[in-house]
Amino acid sequence: MSSEQHWISSFLEAQAAELGAAQNTIAAYDRDLTDFHAWLSGKAISLAAAGQNDVEAYLVWCDAQGLAKSTRARRLSAIKQLYRFAFEERLREDNPAIRIKGPGRDQRLPKTLSEAEVDRLLDAARQSARSAKDRSRNTCLMELLYATGMRVSELVSLPVAAARGDPRMLLIRGKGGKERLVPLSPPAREALTEWLELRDTAEDAARAKGFAPSPYLFPSSGKLGYLTRHRFYMLIKELSVYAGVSPAKVTPHTLRHAFATHLLANGADLRAIQTLLGHADVATTEIYTHVLEERLKELVLEHHPLAKADRRNLDGKTSSDGQ
Repeated sequence: MSSEQHWISSFLEAQAAELGAAQNTIAAYDRDLTDFHAWLSGKAISLAAAGQNDVEAYLVWCDAQGLAKSTRARRLSAIKQLYRFAFEERLREDNPAIRIKGPGRDQRLPKTLSEAEVDRLLDAARQSARSAKDRSRNTCLMELLYATGMRVSELVSLPVAAARGDPRMLLIRGKGGKERLVPLSPPAREALTEWLELRDTAEDAARAKGFAPSPYLFPSSGKLGYLTRHRFYMLIKELSVYAGVSPAKVTPHTLRHAFATHLLANGADLRAIQTLLGHADVATTEIYTHVLEERLKELVLEHHPLAKADRRNLDGKTSSDGQ
């Protein structure tokens, strides 16, 4: 497999494991990106070297082949996501497709969850597992994910050393080895303290039997040594069923989206969200501004003098009409 085919296979793996993309979606991405790669190769251009003009030329070629607008929009979406992945993984220093507008398809907003739905998922984590240890672990996983907006790969591979000493801030090693600090909410710190106590007790018992101690916060007997992304993906689906939240809405990534949208809706700065999410480019974070726009619209309607005057006039008219 060439290094550029490895780009595509790594991207598809991340889509399946981290975002929970359906098999049909993965297959469509595979077809679209393989076609784009073949077109570039025919012109002796690599994925690593392709520029915005090359991506636009490919879309023109697709149009000339008579492909439907929806198909061309889907292919551009796949290309954009591949290059965003490559940028965040430090495979490229830019995203050549980021400023290309699609052929008439509106930008799809990320799926997210309401605050009430997140509360139900957190309650499910505290209640649904059979053992106290599993309930504590599941609660810690969910509280940390919602409190920090971590990627699932960052969460499951957290070193236990990062969580020692009742930390107010958690050091996260993100994509490309880049580190960032994120604050922990009181419920997340409480869940972390409880889980550490149970985890350390189990580790002490294992050490007494001759097993080496695990360096991970969420250890596992599997090959990686920590809870896998796939297992956590299945776990969060189980919790959604228990919580009465549609499993189709719930993935580790939708909780990451919920973290960002709920912060923005409550007044957080977009640049701060970018830092907390570990986005290399604020353009990636800007998709969440739809939430901010709605909030600003509400603030204007609630506080602007003219809006208040309109409401008073309306109230007065309603009152006089009722007399």
